[in-house]
Amino acid sequence: MNLKLKKAKDKVNNKLKEQKKIYIFLIAIMIIGLVAGIIYAIILNKSDHNLVTNSLNSFFSSIKNNDINYGRAILNSLIGNIAFVVFLFLLGISIIGIPLILISLFLKAFIFGFSISSIIYTYHLNGILKAITYLFPHQFITFLMALFLGFYSLYFGIKLFKYLFRNKDINLRHSMKRYFQVFLTVLLVNIACSFIEVFLSPTLMKLVL
Repeated sequence: MNLKLKKAKDKVNNKLKEQKKIYIFLIAIMIIGLVAGIIYAIILNKSDHNLVTNSLNSFFSSIKNNDINYGRAILNSLIGNIAFVVFLFLLGISIIGIPLILISLFLKAFIFGFSISSIIYTYHLNGILKAITYLFPHQFITFLMALFLGFYSLYFGIKLFKYLFRNKDINLRHSMKRYFQVFLTVLLVNIACSFIEVFLSPTLMKLVL
């Protein structure tokens, strides 16, 4: 009995160690992407900076003047968020999509860092408040959800690879069920974030414009 308990405990410990390594690896990838996005926004040439500035001025001006097409905005946001989540989910069950999971998370972090850096670089001290209201809470939540789903996508992809090519004894049905539950959770959270982005964030941004 004690031997069985020890084996079960060792199995759980090994699983936790493996999961911890994957999480640390993905966090490192996203931190690199975040830093790269921040640096890229700073080193843009003058003409590109002008394009970014004009785009930001137009965006904030439309919010200040309440010149927002809410129907188009919510549609674009939903399409973007849902497509990203579905894409990441499908990569996890494709095995060959494992490298693309890492690239997707890197790009997600890169865009997040670029957005923050661009706003602060353009508006200086006031840009900090604008960046906070523009990115939080919806962008921050989708950022964390990307990490969460990215972990499960990578973890499931590795499990599937071991099951198919290394004949590992894995309860694939249970793993798939768990993976699908995570997918649905992240999908619903991202849909909620789209509504926050379109209907709540502009109200918050008006306070600092």
